[in-house]
Amino acid sequence: MPPVSTRAVNLAHFVDQAARRHAERPALAWGDTVWTWQVFSARVNAFAHALVEEFGIRKGDRILIQSANCNQMFEAMFACFRVGAVWVPANYRGMPDELAWLAVSSGAKLMICQAAFPDHAAACASQIGQTIVIGGADFGNDYDAIVARHLGQSQPLANVERDDPCWFFFTSGTTGMPKAAVLTHGQMGFVVTNHLCDLMPGTTQNDASLVIAPLSHGAGVHQLGQVARGAVTILPGSDSMDIAEIWTLVEKWRVTNMFTVPTILKMLVEDPSVSDHDHSSLRYVIYAGAPMYRADQIKALETLGPVLVQYFGLGEVTGNITVLPPALHETEGDLRLGTCGFARTGMQVQVQDDTGREVAPMETGELCVCGPAVFAGYWNNPDANKKAFRDGWFRTGDLGHMDEDGFFYLTGRASDMYISGGSNIYPREIEEKILLHPDVTEVAVLGLPDEKWGEIGAAVCVCRAGTSLSAADITKWLDGKVARYKQPKRFMFWDTLPKSGYGKITKKLVRDEIDRRDRQHT
Repeated sequence: MPPVSTRAVNLAHFVDQAARRHAERPALAWGDTVWTWQVFSARVNAFAHALVEEFGIRKGDRILIQSANCNQMFEAMFACFRVGAVWVPANYRGMPDELAWLAVSSGAKLMICQAAFPDHAAACASQIGQTIVIGGADFGNDYDAIVARHLGQSQPLANVERDDPCWFFFTSGTTGMPKAAVLTHGQMGFVVTNHLCDLMPGTTQNDASLVIAPLSHGAGVHQLGQVARGAVTILPGSDSMDIAEIWTLVEKWRVTNMFTVPTILKMLVEDPSVSDHDHSSLRYVIYAGAPMYRADQIKALETLGPVLVQYFGLGEVTGNITVLPPALHETEGDLRLGTCGFARTGMQVQVQDDTGREVAPMETGELCVCGPAVFAGYWNNPDANKKAFRDGWFRTGDLGHMDEDGFFYLTGRASDMYISGGSNIYPREIEEKILLHPDVTEVAVLGLPDEKWGEIGAAVCVCRAGTSLSAADITKWLDGKVARYKQPKRFMFWDTLPKSGYGKITKKLVRDEIDRRDRQHT
């Protein structure tokens, strides 16, 4: 029989709930300013009222956002949800022409832009007729003035269905142009519950969450759970990554959880300032976006204690594929070394071959997932949807295997695998072994064209400050640890590896930099 109801929770309801239950408790802190739940809710309502009454926004309209983390961005997200509009946040580090492409592809009706990005606003002006400016500027309507005009107004929650879009989550675009994954109210209601169940059990209004990644992507999803529980969200005041400030805030606010990516977590625990501040309040330091190398895991555990939580997932599934909780992070032994954990609650994960058949334990295949956290598909992109789904399963493009106990292990992206001398080689295994060298802090292994072998492995290494290594040093280190045919044949030593706007090392950026350097020497 057809469903009696497909009504879903409007995500802005979380703000209403927190304001009723915890009116005078802090909701958001940024720099020296703190907003209580009562004040935060009033500002969200005011901006939502303005969206409808001043700017004619209706349910289903898309609103494009170009902004670094700030209170206005956080408020606007819930205001969009409140009126049933679709939140379309961009990576604020992107270029103006990239944002213009997002404006066209999303069909956005309105743009919210920080004053620091006039060129981005100009690039979108022909596509989007109305712009709201955060921070005051002459190229649009001032955000805070709009809120002030509408304070005291209450905007009813829009009625939303389970499959109504609430967020266009743009992929990183490492291959081709970014695609807009359509996240829905029903999906995100499940995701919030799942995050609280699997990643941060026991979270309440007494918790505090520090944001050290852009709210436009994974950090924004993470903060939804904080709002649902009435926990305070803390934004660092610095425009750039200030590690000493982060540890100062952890101590000041008795921060209990934060979401990050492995490269940033590595920076946090290696910086001397970690020893200058009390971080004993931390219960969950959640990392995702890329696997964390074993050597870095051990360093973080030794520094912070048993607080690490890993999850594996893509934006299309908002991270809800696997989880490795604190109790399963160990500093000694090789028990399940390299696992990304087990299937998230309410989700089903399979390792499948090219035909969609589930493979046997320990057999390599593509990780595929189904369940309520899977997105509704890519916006206006039937070709991408056809490639991404098979028999109802979302295909992640990640290769790996499952052991007999249901723990999953990532070998790497299908696109990262290379074939050398007829053998399939997965960089992840080699990178793990190289990073165990005490003088290597970062590494990327990828395949490069070769006339004799078809492809050869190339390892780009970053050495610990004050040390230097040679190709012979790494080759000697790998002897007995990695089969000879898997060992890289080319080694490069750089000061740093290029990273995406979200702090991740991506093979595309590394490959582009290799090409650039090779051209300079020809």
